[in-house]
Amino acid sequence: MIHIQVYKRLFFCLFFGTMSTAVAQKSGSDSLNLPELLRTESGERVKNKADWQNARRAEVVKLFEDNVYGQVPKELDSLRFYTKKVQKGVMNGTATLKEVDIQAYRGGDFVTIRLVLFIPDNTPIAPPVFLLINHRDTTNMDPTRKVKMEFWPAEEIIQRGYAVAAFHVADVAADNKNTYDQQVLRLYPDQKQAANGMRAIGAWGWGASRVMDYLVTDAAIDPQRVAVVGHSRGGKAALWCGAQDERFALTISNDSGCTGAALSRRMVGETVKVINTNFPHWFSQVYKTFNDREKELPVDQHMLIALMAPRAVYVASASEDAWADPVGEFLSVKYAEPVFKLFGLSPLPTATQPTIGKAVVSQTLGYHLRPGGHGLTLFDWERYMDFADVYFKKTR
Repeated sequence: MIHIQVYKRLFFCLFFGTMSTAVAQKSGSDSLNLPELLRTESGERVKNKADWQNARRAEVVKLFEDNVYGQVPKELDSLRFYTKKVQKGVMNGTATLKEVDIQAYRGGDFVTIRLVLFIPDNTPIAPPVFLLINHRDTTNMDPTRKVKMEFWPAEEIIQRGYAVAAFHVADVAADNKNTYDQQVLRLYPDQKQAANGMRAIGAWGWGASRVMDYLVTDAAIDPQRVAVVGHSRGGKAALWCGAQDERFALTISNDSGCTGAALSRRMVGETVKVINTNFPHWFSQVYKTFNDREKELPVDQHMLIALMAPRAVYVASASEDAWADPVGEFLSVKYAEPVFKLFGLSPLPTATQPTIGKAVVSQTLGYHLRPGGHGLTLFDWERYMDFADVYFKKTR
């Protein structure tokens, strides 16, 4: 049962959570006491991209590993790919369907990630790919296309010339506090014992990386132009995956909120204590020690966004989704900009949160505030594809 304070905070958010970022930013980051991006743990200033890449970046990744998401184990005995189905001429003759089982082996055990992949036919070059981390019902990624939902609008994405892929989180970690450890964590039992061990969100990101392991072998798509996409809890996983797996060219967070794109120190909407209480299987045990102690965290989510640099990242919010703190999601992008600047990349062309329905983008940063509530819609996907049309053309 959710504590009465949660309802009080939600009531506050519904009325005040979408306040103008002009007000929210008035006193700057100092009022939030955000950890410094451009200073190493030894106190040295980060002055250029070499300083960031060679010193500070690894520190920030480790801070998130040790305090929030847990470690990301990489040791495997083997990785095998089994193409279960290839069907040409689907979607009225415009695409090819592939269903691939990705099997990861360690210590005499294995897990299977079932990948659904549609590739547009008759493209002059291998197309980019949007990979969805799907935490909703598997019907959202129906390979037969008898069921079509805008949560994963495969037809519209194919029409725009992109390949589109998805896997379900249950293949790597069930979204259940009692059974989350019965899939990939069987391969890494030591992680379950470690206070900074991997939990469900980390496992979902691990799964996306194993899909990338397959995508780099498929000549029909361009593995240099892969976007990882997640909504809500899936958006948290997408951000963590994109932050520590630099093979993803574009990371997209849709309404990811607390411990996703939203700044934890704002404590608007869902808080660290609330998320750890309601979803104890998502993050490391260490993270629970920061319940009601957000200001003592050695990281905040702008630092997660900064880990994408110089690759691209797009953050989206919804106007009626106060629980996810749209202002805090926008501010994370803004406070990450100094790292992108080290690479000569432009900030977002606005100092304040854009009006509802307007997307603002730079070379590698994107943001929009969609009208409506918590969800992943065709409007969102269209903005992501608009951004990718420009970004992937430049990186081709």
